[in-house]
Amino acid sequence: MTDPAAFPTRISLDEALAIVRTVAARNLLGPEQVPTSRADGRVLAADVVAPVALPAFDNSAMDGFALRHANLAANAPTSLELAGEQFAGRDLGLVLGPGQCARITTGAPLPQGADTVLIKENATVADGRVEVPAGLAPGANIRRRAEDVEAGDVVLRAGQVLTPARIGLAASLGIDRLPVAARPTVAVFASGDELVEPGLPLQPGQVYNSNRDLLMAQLRALGLEPVAWPTLPDDPARIEAVLGDAVESFDLILTCGGVSAGEKDHLPRWLQAHGRIHFWKVRMRPGMPLLFGEAGRARVLGLPGNPVSVLATFTVFGRELLDGLQGRGEARPRWRARLAAPWRKRHERLEFLRGQLFQDGDAALQVQPNPADGSHRLCAAAHSDVLIVLEEGARDYAAGELVEVLPL
Repeated sequence: MTDPAAFPTRISLDEALAIVRTVAARNLLGPEQVPTSRADGRVLAADVVAPVALPAFDNSAMDGFALRHANLAANAPTSLELAGEQFAGRDLGLVLGPGQCARITTGAPLPQGADTVLIKENATVADGRVEVPAGLAPGANIRRRAEDVEAGDVVLRAGQVLTPARIGLAASLGIDRLPVAARPTVAVFASGDELVEPGLPLQPGQVYNSNRDLLMAQLRALGLEPVAWPTLPDDPARIEAVLGDAVESFDLILTCGGVSAGEKDHLPRWLQAHGRIHFWKVRMRPGMPLLFGEAGRARVLGLPGNPVSVLATFTVFGRELLDGLQGRGEARPRWRARLAAPWRKRHERLEFLRGQLFQDGDAALQVQPNPADGSHRLCAAAHSDVLIVLEEGARDYAAGELVEVLPL
């Protein structure tokens, strides 16, 4: 039997998440270098310092004509000699003399002496001369060297997720490789003698194994490459043999089922005997029997067996643990929305209720709770896009009341 005095049990959501974060922080995965072109979605393992300025030189923001503003008349059009052209690309070393201008394209370096650009649409060109209308402001349509980034600036911070814009920034600085946290290796197990693989015939009392595919899809959506293992039987010796190998080969072991207090729930006893339990059972619905600990080189997260419990507990705890192992410093989105319908919460535990998010006519976020709130009601979850967070304590929620929602 497991000894509940040896670890926290029936703890609050906040207490459980604090333990997950602490364990993840002391087990940060090491860095690796990856090509910038393949680093999207990864977590930076070190700050990125700009090796060059952006822009690297003064250049034109528009197609038009580069000129000296001092050559322009104050209140009348000015005619300038068209002395050459500078297109985007290699600097031709063009020098403007008094009363001269040069044709220029967007991004092209400014000729020496130029400090202003007249856009093409406002110019009149005839017989080798360009007429500049009155009123052109000094410095118009110029991008100044280093106005975006100066060489030596810290442009990206460790812990940031590499979004497309951040990838583009690194590439614009000439950086071809980036230091990122290694991606966790993950083994996925479903457990239970009642499970049958989709596509095979069911016998009375059997159910299809949905949890493994559900978890694999969630992990792949995070950019990971999980490994699906065969179903764990309700046999302590087989569980010990299989998990004993897995915990020496993976960073994270995810299991579904076998974590409650029934006769066939062997995982808590196995983990206490062969590793360490950090907590077992959280005051939430669905997912109360959640198990978290360590064994071998792996963190072990034991999710309950009901499919909606798997969805909710992985969304709340699995993503938090994976983010922490990679040193992610940016929180995932948590929104607030108004309930589109009243809801009676009849129990004391914190609840993750399924719902659909939408905008009303005033562009305010509202969420429609799904009445099918059982932890086995996977169809209701399939038609939901958020989890509605209802705090601990039984009470009635009124339509229009603000609640927190977590994107699925």
